[in-house]
Amino acid sequence: MSSFPVACTEPARQHRETDLARKRRARRMARLLAEAHPDAHCELDHDGPLQLAVATILSAQCTDKRVNEVTPRLFARYPTAADYAAADRAELEELIRPTGFFRNKTDSLIRLGQALTDKYAGAVPRKLPQLVALPGIGRKTANVILGNAFDVPGITVDTHFQRLVRRWRWTDETDPVKIEHAVGALIERRDWTMLSHRVIFHGRRVCHARKPACGTCTLAPLCPAYGTGPTTSADAARLLKGPRARELAELAGVSADMVPADAVVAEVP
Repeated sequence: MSSFPVACTEPARQHRETDLARKRRARRMARLLAEAHPDAHCELDHDGPLQLAVATILSAQCTDKRVNEVTPRLFARYPTAADYAAADRAELEELIRPTGFFRNKTDSLIRLGQALTDKYAGAVPRKLPQLVALPGIGRKTANVILGNAFDVPGITVDTHFQRLVRRWRWTDETDPVKIEHAVGALIERRDWTMLSHRVIFHGRRVCHARKPACGTCTLAPLCPAYGTGPTTSADAARLLKGPRARELAELAGVSADMVPADAVVAEVP
């Protein structure tokens, strides 16, 4: 049986929802996300804004886990922007090859190093307009840097974030910038960075693209997409992933014993 009766989800299923009602629902969901994912954080290992900028560039079309396997040697070899600017292309390509699209990424890293050296004395700027003007850094990457390296609130609209906020009907926008602004109007600015991490954690661990674990999701009573995935506890519990999979099940009122052992050690996409 499902832990969340269908009747509980009816308010969120209504076809028409006022802007105020949507804001209130979004903020309640944000609070539930904070309870479900107290461990949410930037999953790219880094020490400072330059390393974070480099790691985020490498993360395009690549898992954070793979990036974290590559960056220790990379960061040791290229500790400064000037080092990237003067890098031997073949050597840099070989170091980052496992992250995919290594030729394009190499070009971005060298050009980034040159731009930072020429314009900012090797330092990463703290303003969005300056960041997005740098090679290899778009708005998503800029918000990652601002929020996690400089404590400047920012919303990171990656594929997980975009998918979930549309699934939750926080917005119908499809353009990442418009999604960023739409969600920013719902959630207090001070919470933007952590909201981004929590939504991404939820997308990777619970609310999967094809089969979300609806029956073990604490957001179910407020989610208009409840029922997209399995609603029975047993079926949903098998879909949870990550080291806290059993805790997530218990938060939803489902026995941790229903979560298979391999889910706890499964690689989170």
